Amino acid sequence: MADSLPQVRLYNSLTRRTEPLQPVQPGNVSVYTCGSTVYKYAHIGNLRTYLFGDLLHRTLEYTGYEVRYVKNITDVGHMRNDDHDSLAGEDKVEQAAALEGKSPAEIANFYTDAWLEDEALLNILPVDVMPKATDHIPEMIALTERLIGIGLAYDVDGTIYFDVSAFPSYGQLSGQKVDEMRAGHRVEVEDDKRDPADFALWKRAREHRLMKWPSPWGDGFPGWHIECSAMSIKHLGEQFDIHTGGIDLKFPHHEDEIAQSEGVLGHPVVSVWMHGEFLTLADAKMAKSAGNIIRVADLPAKGYEPLAFRYLSLTAHYRSKLEFTDDAMHAATSGLARLRRAGAAPDGSVDLTAEPMSHHRARFTDAVTDDLATPRALAVAHEVASASDLTDAQRRALLLDFDRVLGLSLDVPAEAAPLPEAAAELLERRATARAARDFAASDALRDELATLGVDVRDTPSGQVTTLRQ
Repeated sequence: MADSLPQVRLYNSLTRRTEPLQPVQPGNVSVYTCGSTVYKYAHIGNLRTYLFGDLLHRTLEYTGYEVRYVKNITDVGHMRNDDHDSLAGEDKVEQAAALEGKSPAEIANFYTDAWLEDEALLNILPVDVMPKATDHIPEMIALTERLIGIGLAYDVDGTIYFDVSAFPSYGQLSGQKVDEMRAGHRVEVEDDKRDPADFALWKRAREHRLMKWPSPWGDGFPGWHIECSAMSIKHLGEQFDIHTGGIDLKFPHHEDEIAQSEGVLGHPVVSVWMHGEFLTLADAKMAKSAGNIIRVADLPAKGYEPLAFRYLSLTAHYRSKLEFTDDAMHAATSGLARLRRAGAAPDGSVDLTAEPMSHHRARFTDAVTDDLATPRALAVAHEVASASDLTDAQRRALLLDFDRVLGLSLDVPAEAAPLPEAAAELLERRATARAARDFAASDALRDELATLGVDVRDTPSGQVTTLRQ
């Protein structure tokens, strides 16, 4: 069975080349994704990363692999400032709790629910396990103890640091060299470290801290990086196939994960490291700290269906930057509607293995198994939508088959797509203006609706709206 599965090729950030996927267990693929730090709403830049993980998940299942997918929840706010690890830095979850007048657990639960609601709006499939960092403190302590025992970590007054100099291959993922890291430290770092490049595995808790746990070194809390090492090893084992995350996690987070996990186990743990590029807004990385964020749940008020954003994400390769603009979202809305018109055709008795359908399906499979080449896959879908050698029923069958990967709800009729939330109020105001024979206001409101992609036609029975395709 496993020998007959299509060959999936993926770009490995560790080796810097595209390689055939060779699962530890043939026919079964294990995947770990670094999930959200749940102290604020996740934004569409974050969701682009989770969409890429979902695309990987869907592609593997589409091609016949059994997938075990783990995506963690970071409910202990990591202490990494933009500059460096800092004992003085404030836990992000605790900081949010103080600002909102809630407990850290209430903050984590609220923003976890919001994140998962946004994922559902984008048709991101549920994963098999979503471990919480706070549920794995014993595993983190155990890993830290083992690292101390083999000489890869040291204790400084209850804070445990990983000794980068004792792990010769440090920097293999990011290409960073330890000497360059030392030279690059232009800010004050903890003066108790042996080396500025060392990073914290466990941190001593100060008196005011709410989220702390007993440990062999006194009350404390985990460093950011040890969390994912502990959770991935527990739920996927000492060797697993794929680890994904955003490009910003390559260093230091994933570099430090490799050092911790391989340092403890003495062998490579992850076969393939995959990283998704940034989503940008006005040429700037979208980030919570920059304040330039948009939530998935905000998109309808801006005139866009959430799945139009999923479509937009598919138009660029996951390793390419993607700019979020109104023009791009209007084009995505139009492209999605075109596929849905073909996908909503009448059902019929169709054999996907028969020509010419098998040819189109093979081209689609070749695209998604070639390092998730979604621009090519979308191009195949659009060719199918207008292919003269296919019946309406064949087009529908193929598009719904492709939609197992694309996740665009192509069985939804284009005309059934909801109007933007902001359109309802504008339409009501326009109806009032027309009733008052205020045609200048009516025309201005028509123009405003047009910017949302909604065309309005006046009939004897009232306004008729069309979502522009």
